[in-house]
Amino acid sequence: MHPTDFTLRGAIDALSEGTISSVELTSAHLDGIAKLNPRLNAFITVTAEKALAQAKASDERRAAGQVGALEGIPLAIKDLFCTAGTRTTAGSRILDSFVPPYESTVSQKLLNDGAVFLGKANLDEFAMGSSNTTSASGPVENPWSRANDPDTRLVPGGSSGGSAAAVAARLALGATATDTGGSIRQPAAFCGIAGIKPTYGRCSRFGIVAFASSLDQAGPVARTVEDCAILLKSMAGFDPKDSTSADMPVPDFAKACERGVKGLRIGVPKEYRLDGMAPEIVALWEQGLQWLRDAGAETVEISLPHAKYALPTYYIVAPAEASSNLARYDGVRFGMRVTEPGSDLRDLYERTRAAGFGAEVRRRIMIGTYVLSAGYYDAYYLKAQKVRALIRRDFEQAYADVDAIVTPATPSAAFGMNEKQDDPVAMYLNDIFTVTANLAGLPGLAVPAGLDGQGLPLGLQVIGRAFDEETVFAVGRTLERAAGFDALPRLRAGA
Repeated sequence: MHPTDFTLRGAIDALSEGTISSVELTSAHLDGIAKLNPRLNAFITVTAEKALAQAKASDERRAAGQVGALEGIPLAIKDLFCTAGTRTTAGSRILDSFVPPYESTVSQKLLNDGAVFLGKANLDEFAMGSSNTTSASGPVENPWSRANDPDTRLVPGGSSGGSAAAVAARLALGATATDTGGSIRQPAAFCGIAGIKPTYGRCSRFGIVAFASSLDQAGPVARTVEDCAILLKSMAGFDPKDSTSADMPVPDFAKACERGVKGLRIGVPKEYRLDGMAPEIVALWEQGLQWLRDAGAETVEISLPHAKYALPTYYIVAPAEASSNLARYDGVRFGMRVTEPGSDLRDLYERTRAAGFGAEVRRRIMIGTYVLSAGYYDAYYLKAQKVRALIRRDFEQAYADVDAIVTPATPSAAFGMNEKQDDPVAMYLNDIFTVTANLAGLPGLAVPAGLDGQGLPLGLQVIGRAFDEETVFAVGRTLERAAGFDALPRLRAGA
Protein backbone atom coordinates (compact mmCIF):
# COMPACT_ATOMS: atom_id res chain seq x y z
CA MET A 1 0.00 0.00 0.00
CA HIS A 2 1.24 3.48 -0.88
CA PRO A 3 1.53 5.63 2.28
CA THR A 4 -1.02 8.13 0.94
CA ASP A 5 -3.66 5.39 0.54
CA PHE A 6 -4.19 4.99 4.28
CA THR A 7 -7.34 6.20 5.92
CA LEU A 8 -6.65 8.29 9.00
CA ARG A 9 -7.63 5.34 11.21
CA GLY A 10 -5.41 3.05 9.13
CA ALA A 11 -2.48 5.42 9.49
CA ILE A 12 -2.93 5.60 13.28
CA ASP A 13 -2.84 1.80 13.42
CA ALA A 14 0.20 1.56 11.12
CA LEU A 15 2.09 4.12 13.20
CA SER A 16 1.19 2.23 16.37
CA GLU A 17 2.38 -1.06 14.88
CA GLY A 18 5.63 0.52 13.69
CA THR A 19 5.09 -0.39 10.04
CA ILE A 20 5.56 3.24 9.04
CA SER A 21 6.99 6.35 10.70
CA SER A 22 5.51 9.82 10.76
CA VAL A 23 8.47 11.09 8.74
CA GLU A 24 7.76 8.50 6.02
CA LEU A 25 4.04 9.25 6.07
CA THR A 26 4.58 13.01 5.98
CA SER A 27 7.23 12.78 3.24
CA ALA A 28 4.87 10.77 1.03
CA HIS A 29 2.16 13.38 1.36
CA LEU A 30 4.61 16.22 0.73
CA ASP A 31 5.75 14.40 -2.43
CA GLY A 32 2.12 14.19 -3.53
CA ILE A 33 1.66 17.91 -2.88
CA ALA A 34 4.78 18.73 -4.93
CA LYS A 35 3.43 16.64 -7.78
CA LEU A 36 -0.23 17.70 -7.83
CA ASN A 37 -0.60 21.05 -6.09
CA PRO A 38 0.70 23.06 -9.07
CA ARG A 39 -2.42 21.87 -10.90
CA LEU A 40 -4.99 21.47 -8.13
CA ASN A 41 -3.94 24.60 -6.18
CA ALA A 42 -5.35 23.00 -3.02
CA PHE A 43 -2.67 24.61 -0.82
CA ILE A 44 -1.90 28.32 -0.60
CA THR A 45 1.14 27.75 1.62
CA VAL A 46 3.07 24.48 1.98
CA THR A 47 5.13 24.21 5.18
CA ALA A 48 7.34 21.29 4.20
CA GLU A 49 10.28 22.00 6.52
CA LYS A 50 8.04 22.63 9.51
CA ALA A 51 6.00 19.50 8.73
CA LEU A 52 9.08 17.27 8.57
CA ALA A 53 10.37 18.76 11.83
CA GLN A 54 7.01 18.08 13.49
CA ALA A 55 7.01 14.53 12.10
CA LYS A 56 10.51 13.86 13.41
CA ALA A 57 9.52 15.19 16.84
CA SER A 58 6.43 12.98 16.74
CA ASP A 59 8.49 9.87 16.02
CA GLU A 60 10.75 10.76 18.95
CA ARG A 61 7.75 11.18 21.27
CA ARG A 62 6.35 7.84 20.14
CA ALA A 63 9.69 6.15 20.84
CA ALA A 64 9.56 7.65 24.34
CA GLY A 65 6.03 6.31 24.90
CA GLN A 66 4.31 9.70 24.56
CA VAL A 67 1.51 9.12 22.05
CA GLY A 68 -1.25 11.63 21.36
CA ALA A 69 -4.58 10.81 19.73
CA LEU A 70 -3.30 12.10 16.37
CA GLU A 71 0.38 11.39 16.89
CA GLY A 72 2.25 11.81 13.61
CA ILE A 73 -0.84 12.28 11.40
CA PRO A 74 -0.31 14.78 8.52
CA LEU A 75 -3.20 17.23 8.10
CA ALA A 76 -4.07 20.27 6.00
CA ILE A 77 -5.28 23.42 7.79
CA LYS A 78 -7.80 25.65 6.05
CA ASP A 79 -6.23 29.08 5.60
CA LEU A 80 -8.94 30.62 7.76
CA PHE A 81 -7.38 29.24 10.96
CA CYS A 82 -4.65 31.42 12.43
CA THR A 83 -1.38 29.52 12.72
CA ALA A 84 1.42 31.06 14.77
CA GLY A 85 4.37 31.95 12.57
CA THR A 86 2.70 30.72 9.37
CA ARG A 87 0.99 33.07 6.92
CA THR A 88 -2.80 33.15 7.18
CA THR A 89 -4.52 34.86 4.24
CA ALA A 90 -8.22 33.85 4.35
CA GLY A 91 -7.83 33.64 0.58
CA SER A 92 -7.73 37.44 0.35
CA ARG A 93 -5.23 39.98 -0.95
CA ILE A 94 -5.96 42.16 2.08
CA LEU A 95 -4.30 39.54 4.35
CA ASP A 96 -1.70 38.31 1.89
CA SER A 97 1.24 39.04 4.19
CA PHE A 98 -0.46 38.49 7.57
CA VAL A 99 1.50 36.17 9.89
CA PRO A 100 -0.40 35.60 13.16
CA PRO A 101 1.53 35.67 16.44
CA TYR A 102 -0.95 33.19 17.96
CA GLU A 103 -2.59 29.84 17.19
CA SER A 104 -6.31 29.21 16.77
CA THR A 105 -7.78 27.04 19.51
CA VAL A 106 -8.78 24.28 17.08
CA SER A 107 -5.37 24.03 15.42
CA GLN A 108 -3.66 24.18 18.83
CA LYS A 109 -5.78 21.24 20.02
CA LEU A 110 -4.66 19.25 16.97
CA LEU A 111 -1.02 20.11 17.65
CA ASN A 112 -1.46 19.12 21.29
CA ASP A 113 -2.65 15.70 20.09
CA GLY A 114 0.46 15.24 17.95
CA ALA A 115 -0.78 16.21 14.47
CA VAL A 116 1.59 17.33 11.72
CA PHE A 117 0.62 20.38 9.63
CA LEU A 118 1.44 20.09 5.92
CA GLY A 119 0.32 23.62 5.06
CA LYS A 120 -2.60 26.00 4.63
CA ALA A 121 -5.44 24.91 2.35
CA ASN A 122 -7.01 27.20 -0.24
CA LEU A 123 -10.53 28.57 0.19
CA ASP A 124 -13.02 31.03 -1.21
CA GLU A 125 -12.06 34.53 -0.08
CA PHE A 126 -13.13 34.98 3.55
CA ALA A 127 -15.06 31.70 3.13
CA MET A 128 -17.57 33.42 0.82
CA GLY A 129 -18.40 31.06 -2.01
CA SER A 130 -19.62 27.64 -3.10
CA SER A 131 -16.98 26.85 -5.70
CA ASN A 132 -13.53 27.87 -4.41
CA THR A 133 -13.11 30.15 -7.40
CA THR A 134 -13.12 33.46 -5.46
CA SER A 135 -9.74 32.99 -3.75
CA ALA A 136 -7.12 35.66 -4.37
CA SER A 137 -4.68 32.74 -4.72
CA GLY A 138 -6.61 31.32 -7.66
CA PRO A 139 -9.25 28.60 -8.02
CA VAL A 140 -8.94 25.07 -6.70
CA GLU A 141 -9.52 22.19 -9.10
CA ASN A 142 -11.52 19.14 -8.09
CA PRO A 143 -9.39 15.98 -8.54
CA TRP A 144 -12.47 14.25 -10.01
CA SER A 145 -13.44 14.63 -13.67
CA ARG A 146 -16.37 13.68 -15.88
CA ALA A 147 -16.08 10.35 -17.66
CA ASN A 148 -17.08 11.78 -21.04
CA ASP A 149 -15.39 15.16 -20.58
CA PRO A 150 -12.13 14.68 -18.66
CA ASP A 151 -10.63 17.97 -19.83
CA THR A 152 -13.24 20.22 -18.18
CA ARG A 153 -11.91 21.42 -14.85
CA LEU A 154 -14.51 20.99 -12.11
CA VAL A 155 -14.96 22.99 -8.92
CA PRO A 156 -14.35 21.22 -5.59
CA GLY A 157 -17.13 23.17 -3.89
CA GLY A 158 -16.61 25.87 -1.34
CA SER A 159 -15.61 27.51 0.71
CA SER A 160 -13.52 24.62 2.07
CA GLY A 161 -12.62 23.43 -1.42
CA GLY A 162 -8.88 23.33 -0.81
CA SER A 163 -9.35 21.15 2.26
CA ALA A 164 -11.71 18.77 0.44
CA ALA A 165 -9.59 18.57 -2.72
CA ALA A 166 -6.44 17.89 -0.67
CA VAL A 167 -8.09 14.99 1.17
CA ALA A 168 -9.73 13.56 -1.96
CA ALA A 169 -6.46 13.76 -3.92
CA ARG A 170 -4.60 11.96 -1.11
CA LEU A 171 -2.50 15.02 -0.28
CA ALA A 172 -3.55 14.92 3.40
CA LEU A 173 -5.14 12.37 5.71
CA GLY A 174 -7.68 14.94 6.89
CA ALA A 175 -8.18 18.68 7.06
CA THR A 176 -9.80 21.40 9.10
CA ALA A 177 -12.67 23.25 7.46
CA THR A 178 -15.40 25.72 8.36
CA ASP A 179 -19.09 25.76 7.53
CA THR A 180 -21.24 28.90 7.44
CA GLY A 181 -23.94 27.71 5.04
CA GLY A 182 -22.65 24.37 3.80
CA SER A 183 -18.93 25.00 3.29
CA ILE A 184 -17.90 21.66 4.80
CA ARG A 185 -20.70 19.43 3.52
CA GLN A 186 -20.95 20.70 -0.06
CA PRO A 187 -17.23 20.35 -0.92
CA ALA A 188 -17.11 17.00 0.86
CA ALA A 189 -19.98 15.77 -1.34
CA PHE A 190 -18.42 17.22 -4.51
CA CYS A 191 -15.08 15.53 -3.74
CA GLY A 192 -16.36 12.12 -2.63
CA ILE A 193 -15.27 12.35 1.02
CA ALA A 194 -16.95 12.79 4.40
CA GLY A 195 -17.31 16.06 6.29
CA ILE A 196 -19.17 17.20 9.39
CA LYS A 197 -20.36 20.59 10.56
CA PRO A 198 -20.80 20.06 14.30
CA THR A 199 -23.33 21.82 16.50
CA TYR A 200 -22.74 25.56 16.79
CA GLY A 201 -20.52 26.00 19.84
CA ARG A 202 -19.03 22.49 19.74
CA CYS A 203 -15.68 23.82 18.40
CA SER A 204 -14.09 27.09 19.42
CA ARG A 205 -14.09 29.94 16.91
CA PHE A 206 -11.14 31.66 18.58
CA GLY A 207 -8.42 32.35 16.01
CA ILE A 208 -10.67 31.63 13.00
CA VAL A 209 -11.08 34.58 10.65
CA ALA A 210 -14.75 35.50 11.02
CA PHE A 211 -17.31 35.56 8.21
CA ALA A 212 -20.72 35.36 9.95
CA SER A 213 -20.27 34.92 13.67
CA SER A 214 -23.64 33.35 14.50
CA LEU A 215 -23.28 30.79 11.70
CA ASP A 216 -19.57 29.90 11.39
CA GLN A 217 -18.50 26.55 12.83
CA ALA A 218 -15.28 24.61 12.46
CA GLY A 219 -15.28 20.92 11.59
CA PRO A 220 -13.22 18.25 9.80
CA VAL A 221 -13.19 16.68 6.36
CA ALA A 222 -11.64 13.24 5.92
CA ARG A 223 -11.87 10.07 3.85
CA THR A 224 -14.35 8.24 6.06
CA VAL A 225 -17.02 8.94 8.64
CA GLU A 226 -14.86 7.36 11.34
CA ASP A 227 -11.90 9.55 10.34
CA CYS A 228 -14.11 12.63 10.78
CA ALA A 229 -15.19 11.34 14.20
CA ILE A 230 -11.57 10.94 15.30
CA LEU A 231 -10.66 14.45 14.15
CA LEU A 232 -13.74 16.07 15.69
CA LYS A 233 -12.92 14.64 19.12
CA SER A 234 -9.55 16.39 18.98
CA MET A 235 -10.99 19.64 17.60
CA ALA A 236 -13.98 19.99 19.96
CA GLY A 237 -14.20 21.26 23.50
CA PHE A 238 -15.00 24.29 25.63
CA ASP A 239 -12.84 27.38 25.20
CA PRO A 240 -13.12 30.33 27.62
CA LYS A 241 -11.65 32.57 24.90
CA ASP A 242 -14.82 32.07 22.79
CA SER A 243 -18.04 33.39 24.31
CA THR A 244 -20.10 31.16 21.99
CA SER A 245 -18.21 27.99 22.97
CA ALA A 246 -20.42 25.42 24.70
CA ASP A 247 -19.25 23.97 28.00
CA MET A 248 -20.27 20.42 27.09
CA PRO A 249 -18.49 17.07 27.46
CA VAL A 250 -16.89 15.72 24.28
CA PRO A 251 -18.04 12.14 23.64
CA ASP A 252 -16.09 9.38 21.93
CA PHE A 253 -17.47 10.06 18.46
CA ALA A 254 -15.57 7.16 16.85
CA LYS A 255 -17.18 4.72 19.25
CA ALA A 256 -20.60 6.13 18.33
CA CYS A 257 -19.96 5.17 14.70
CA GLU A 258 -20.52 1.54 15.68
CA ARG A 259 -23.89 2.04 17.37
CA GLY A 260 -25.99 1.15 14.35
CA VAL A 261 -29.45 2.56 13.64
CA LYS A 262 -31.80 -0.21 14.78
CA GLY A 263 -34.87 1.36 16.33
CA LEU A 264 -34.07 4.90 15.17
CA ARG A 265 -36.68 7.05 13.46
CA ILE A 266 -35.29 8.91 10.43
CA GLY A 267 -37.06 12.05 9.27
CA VAL A 268 -37.61 12.76 5.57
CA PRO A 269 -38.61 16.41 5.05
CA LYS A 270 -41.21 16.69 2.31
CA GLU A 271 -40.12 20.28 1.57
CA TYR A 272 -36.75 19.00 0.31
CA ARG A 273 -38.42 17.20 -2.62
CA LEU A 274 -37.90 20.09 -4.99
CA ASP A 275 -39.45 20.44 -8.44
CA GLY A 276 -36.90 19.74 -11.14
CA MET A 277 -34.45 18.00 -8.81
CA ALA A 278 -32.03 15.77 -10.72
CA PRO A 279 -33.40 12.19 -10.95
CA GLU A 280 -30.02 10.82 -9.83
CA ILE A 281 -30.23 12.84 -6.60
CA VAL A 282 -33.77 11.63 -5.94
CA ALA A 283 -32.78 8.01 -6.63
CA LEU A 284 -29.77 8.22 -4.30
CA TRP A 285 -31.91 9.73 -1.55
CA GLU A 286 -34.45 6.92 -1.86
CA GLN A 287 -31.67 4.35 -1.88
CA GLY A 288 -30.14 5.85 1.26
CA LEU A 289 -33.47 5.68 3.07
CA GLN A 290 -33.86 2.05 2.02
CA TRP A 291 -30.38 1.24 3.35
CA LEU A 292 -31.41 2.65 6.71
CA ARG A 293 -34.66 0.68 6.72
CA ASP A 294 -32.69 -2.46 5.89
CA ALA A 295 -30.47 -1.72 8.91
CA GLY A 296 -33.47 -1.55 11.26
CA ALA A 297 -34.44 2.12 11.18
CA GLU A 298 -37.87 3.52 10.44
CA THR A 299 -38.32 6.40 7.99
CA VAL A 300 -40.95 9.03 8.73
CA GLU A 301 -42.11 11.90 6.54
CA ILE A 302 -41.82 15.19 8.39
CA SER A 303 -42.52 18.81 7.59
CA LEU A 304 -40.12 21.73 7.88
CA PRO A 305 -42.54 24.35 6.58
CA HIS A 306 -40.17 27.32 6.77
CA ALA A 307 -37.28 25.56 5.00
CA LYS A 308 -38.28 27.25 1.74
CA TYR A 309 -37.29 30.58 3.30
CA ALA A 310 -33.90 29.35 4.50
CA LEU A 311 -31.83 30.47 1.53
CA PRO A 312 -33.09 34.09 1.39
CA THR A 313 -32.86 34.25 5.19
CA TYR A 314 -29.26 33.06 5.08
CA TYR A 315 -28.32 35.57 2.38
CA ILE A 316 -29.57 38.39 4.59
CA VAL A 317 -28.12 37.26 7.91
CA ALA A 318 -24.71 36.12 6.64
CA PRO A 319 -23.87 39.26 4.60
CA ALA A 320 -25.10 41.47 7.45
CA GLU A 321 -22.69 39.81 9.87
CA ALA A 322 -19.94 39.83 7.25
CA SER A 323 -20.27 43.57 6.71
CA SER A 324 -19.73 44.06 10.44
CA ASN A 325 -16.86 41.56 10.76
CA LEU A 326 -14.96 42.83 7.73
CA ALA A 327 -15.05 46.44 8.91
CA ARG A 328 -11.84 45.69 10.83
CA TYR A 329 -9.87 45.46 7.56
CA ASP A 330 -9.24 49.16 7.21
CA GLY A 331 -5.54 49.42 6.36
CA VAL A 332 -4.71 50.78 9.80
CA ARG A 333 -4.15 47.92 12.23
CA PHE A 334 -2.96 44.95 10.16
CA GLY A 335 -2.98 43.56 6.64
CA MET A 336 -2.72 45.48 3.38
CA ARG A 337 -2.41 49.28 3.39
CA VAL A 338 -2.89 51.28 0.19
CA THR A 339 -2.45 55.04 0.43
CA GLU A 340 -1.15 58.04 -1.47
CA PRO A 341 0.89 60.98 -0.16
CA GLY A 342 -1.42 63.65 1.22
CA SER A 343 -4.49 61.39 1.31
CA ASP A 344 -6.84 61.37 4.29
CA LEU A 345 -8.18 58.49 6.39
CA ARG A 346 -11.26 57.97 4.23
CA ASP A 347 -9.08 57.70 1.13
CA LEU A 348 -6.92 55.11 2.95
CA TYR A 349 -10.03 53.03 3.73
CA GLU A 350 -11.36 53.23 0.19
CA ARG A 351 -8.09 52.45 -1.56
CA THR A 352 -7.21 49.57 0.79
CA ARG A 353 -10.59 47.89 0.58
CA ALA A 354 -10.91 48.38 -3.17
CA ALA A 355 -7.53 46.73 -3.73
CA GLY A 356 -7.83 44.13 -0.99
CA PHE A 357 -11.35 42.71 -1.40
CA GLY A 358 -12.50 40.61 -4.35
CA ALA A 359 -15.81 40.98 -6.17
CA GLU A 360 -17.79 38.42 -4.16
CA VAL A 361 -16.66 39.87 -0.82
CA ARG A 362 -17.53 43.39 -1.97
CA ARG A 363 -20.95 42.14 -3.12
CA ARG A 364 -21.73 40.60 0.25
CA ILE A 365 -20.47 43.61 2.19
CA MET A 366 -22.76 45.84 0.13
CA ILE A 367 -25.76 43.55 0.66
CA GLY A 368 -25.05 43.34 4.38
CA THR A 369 -24.59 47.07 4.81
CA TYR A 370 -27.84 47.68 2.92
CA VAL A 371 -29.97 45.33 5.05
CA LEU A 372 -28.55 46.85 8.24
CA SER A 373 -29.05 50.45 7.14
CA ALA A 374 -31.65 52.79 8.61
CA GLY A 375 -35.01 52.23 6.96
CA TYR A 376 -34.20 48.68 5.84
CA TYR A 377 -33.17 46.99 9.11
CA ASP A 378 -36.75 46.13 10.11
CA ALA A 379 -37.81 45.12 6.61
CA TYR A 380 -34.89 42.77 5.98
CA TYR A 381 -32.56 41.89 8.84
CA LEU A 382 -35.12 41.84 11.66
CA LYS A 383 -37.58 39.86 9.55
CA ALA A 384 -34.83 37.39 8.60
CA GLN A 385 -34.03 36.81 12.26
CA LYS A 386 -37.70 36.10 12.97
CA VAL A 387 -37.81 33.58 10.12
CA ARG A 388 -34.61 32.02 11.45
CA ALA A 389 -36.35 31.47 14.78
CA LEU A 390 -39.22 29.74 12.96
CA ILE A 391 -36.78 27.48 11.11
CA ARG A 392 -35.20 26.51 14.42
CA ARG A 393 -38.65 25.81 15.88
CA ASP A 394 -39.53 23.58 12.90
CA PHE A 395 -36.52 21.39 13.70
CA GLU A 396 -37.37 21.29 17.41
CA GLN A 397 -40.86 20.07 16.60
CA ALA A 398 -39.54 17.50 14.12
CA TYR A 399 -37.09 16.08 16.66
CA ALA A 400 -39.97 15.34 19.00
CA ASP A 401 -40.79 12.51 16.56
CA VAL A 402 -37.49 11.55 14.91
CA ASP A 403 -33.87 10.92 15.90
CA ALA A 404 -32.16 12.28 12.78
CA ILE A 405 -33.01 13.69 9.36
CA VAL A 406 -31.58 12.46 6.05
CA THR A 407 -31.56 14.58 2.88
CA PRO A 408 -29.39 15.05 -0.22
CA ALA A 409 -26.19 16.99 0.46
CA THR A 410 -26.21 18.98 -2.79
CA PRO A 411 -28.62 19.57 -5.68
CA SER A 412 -26.07 18.30 -8.22
CA ALA A 413 -22.61 16.84 -8.69
CA ALA A 414 -19.59 19.11 -9.11
CA PHE A 415 -19.91 21.53 -12.01
CA GLY A 416 -17.41 23.12 -14.35
CA MET A 417 -15.41 26.14 -13.26
CA ASN A 418 -16.99 28.35 -15.91
CA GLU A 419 -20.53 27.01 -15.82
CA LYS A 420 -22.14 29.18 -13.10
CA GLN A 421 -19.64 31.93 -12.42
CA ASP A 422 -21.66 34.68 -14.11
CA ASP A 423 -24.81 34.03 -12.06
CA PRO A 424 -24.40 34.68 -8.32
CA VAL A 425 -27.94 33.47 -7.58
CA ALA A 426 -27.26 30.13 -9.29
CA MET A 427 -24.13 29.82 -7.15
CA TYR A 428 -26.07 30.59 -3.97
CA LEU A 429 -28.58 27.82 -4.78
CA ASN A 430 -25.83 25.23 -4.23
CA ASP A 431 -26.43 25.68 -0.49
CA ILE A 432 -30.16 24.94 -0.65
CA PHE A 433 -29.96 21.67 1.33
CA THR A 434 -27.33 22.78 3.85
CA VAL A 435 -28.16 26.29 5.11
CA THR A 436 -31.00 25.16 7.39
CA ALA A 437 -28.58 23.35 9.71
CA ASN A 438 -26.50 26.52 10.09
CA LEU A 439 -29.50 28.73 10.75
CA ALA A 440 -30.69 26.30 13.43
CA GLY A 441 -27.18 25.61 14.79
CA LEU A 442 -27.50 21.84 14.24
CA PRO A 443 -24.88 19.21 13.31
CA GLY A 444 -24.80 18.04 9.70
CA LEU A 445 -22.71 15.30 8.08
CA ALA A 446 -22.07 14.69 4.38
CA VAL A 447 -21.44 11.06 3.38
CA PRO A 448 -20.29 9.93 -0.10
CA ALA A 449 -22.94 7.48 -1.28
CA GLY A 450 -22.83 7.06 -5.05
CA LEU A 451 -21.81 8.29 -8.49
CA ASP A 452 -23.78 10.17 -11.14
CA GLY A 453 -23.91 9.19 -14.80
CA GLN A 454 -20.59 10.93 -15.45
CA GLY A 455 -18.81 9.08 -12.65
CA LEU A 456 -18.86 12.04 -10.23
CA PRO A 457 -19.53 11.57 -6.50
CA LEU A 458 -22.88 12.36 -4.90
CA GLY A 459 -23.49 12.68 -1.18
CA LEU A 460 -26.22 12.28 1.40
CA GLN A 461 -26.64 14.55 4.42
CA VAL A 462 -27.51 13.57 7.99
CA ILE A 463 -28.82 16.35 10.28
CA GLY A 464 -29.09 15.71 14.02
CA ARG A 465 -30.28 17.27 17.23
CA ALA A 466 -28.08 19.91 18.84
CA PHE A 467 -25.04 18.26 20.46
CA ASP A 468 -26.12 14.82 19.30
CA GLU A 469 -23.29 14.23 16.85
CA GLU A 470 -23.13 10.66 18.12
CA THR A 471 -26.42 9.74 16.43
CA VAL A 472 -25.34 11.63 13.32
CA PHE A 473 -22.15 9.56 13.15
CA ALA A 474 -24.08 6.33 13.75
CA VAL A 475 -26.47 7.07 10.86
CA GLY A 476 -23.65 8.29 8.63
CA ARG A 477 -21.52 5.22 9.26
CA THR A 478 -24.49 2.96 8.43
CA LEU A 479 -25.01 4.79 5.14
CA GLU A 480 -21.29 4.62 4.39
CA ARG A 481 -21.14 0.86 4.98
CA ALA A 482 -24.21 0.22 2.84
CA ALA A 483 -22.98 2.44 0.00
CA GLY A 484 -19.55 0.80 -0.07
CA PHE A 485 -18.21 3.90 -1.79
CA ASP A 486 -14.68 3.09 -2.96
CA ALA A 487 -14.36 5.10 -6.17
CA LEU A 488 -11.26 7.27 -6.49
CA PRO A 489 -10.57 10.50 -8.36
CA ARG A 490 -8.37 10.46 -11.42
CA LEU A 491 -5.86 12.89 -9.91
CA ARG A 492 -4.36 11.66 -6.65
CA ALA A 493 -1.05 11.01 -4.94
CA GLY A 494 0.30 7.51 -5.38
CA ALA A 495 -1.78 6.87 -8.52
